Amino acid sequence: MTAPLVLRVAGGRLAWRLERRTLAATLGLAVALVASAWLALCLGSQPTSSAQVWQALWFPERSEIALIVHEIRLPRLLLAILVGACLGTAGLLMQGLVRNPLASPDVIGITGGASLAAVSFLALGGGALGEAWLPAVALGGATLVALGIIALTGRGLGPARLVLIGIGISAALGAATTLVLVLSPDTTAMQAYVWLTGSLYAAQWREVAGLAPWALIGLPLALGLAQRLDVLALGDEMAIGLGTAVRGSRLALLLLAVALSGAAVAFAGGLAFIGLLAPHLARRLVAPGHVGLVPASALLGALILLYADLLGRLAFLPRDLPAGIFVAGVGAPFLVYLLYRWR
Repeated sequence: MTAPLVLRVAGGRLAWRLERRTLAATLGLAVALVASAWLALCLGSQPTSSAQVWQALWFPERSEIALIVHEIRLPRLLLAILVGACLGTAGLLMQGLVRNPLASPDVIGITGGASLAAVSFLALGGGALGEAWLPAVALGGATLVALGIIALTGRGLGPARLVLIGIGISAALGAATTLVLVLSPDTTAMQAYVWLTGSLYAAQWREVAGLAPWALIGLPLALGLAQRLDVLALGDEMAIGLGTAVRGSRLALLLLAVALSGAAVAFAGGLAFIGLLAPHLARRLVAPGHVGLVPASALLGALILLYADLLGRLAFLPRDLPAGIFVAGVGAPFLVYLLYRWR
């Protein structure tokens, strides 16, 4: 059930009503995502009608815009959906893991590790080897940071210690990234800066194919582990009393959050705030319980990035601005609002 604790207190009727609310909200978000995806396929520097897009998708040999739809708009759209879903889910896992509404993959340094690895790769001439290596390098950086955090926390893998060590590592990684940018040639620094901002510009099918396995495996795993977050929220003593392996559960959830966020950042750059925004919005729409929050957070993350990328493509034509600018424009004020409320 979506809200098992409410079920015990109030009986099955109230729990059924809460689950119906979750299903309705999730279905509404799914419909909104499909409609938004179709809108994104129709809009661009060369606006096209729904009939033209339909013909390009199903009868490309008869369409004059088949190349635009299949090779430019569609891979960019699918990458935005996959990246947003991974970041939204990773943010939810992180907030549930550290029991802090301000937590996200940025807080514990996962994004910072991927960013430092990618910027160093570009600064050291790695671009000459081919940009296809960049996602692997970024994902490796995120994984190394996660392993470092686990090693530093040791046996005491508690929420407070985890987030404090993560904040320190994130600050150090940010300083190191800035140093690498300062010492890099101008052309390399500009390329690295665009990547750090987060952009889906010139997305290709190989990037969609590279991220798809992470999303198709990681998102169902997050749904399967969601109930553990509900148990951990009761406190360590209660969770142990219920037979939950607290340290093992935290480790599994941390590694899953790292995999989702690291893979997303590796293919789309240093996008921030999606992991913060999506879970908070999801909590306002669905009933309590992480089983319902996982799909809602994934759908909301996809919607946030889809519209941010759409604004980047259309708002300042003929320029194509990175989606990360618009996400940060909404996420930063929202973070200030959360800090004010938390005060």
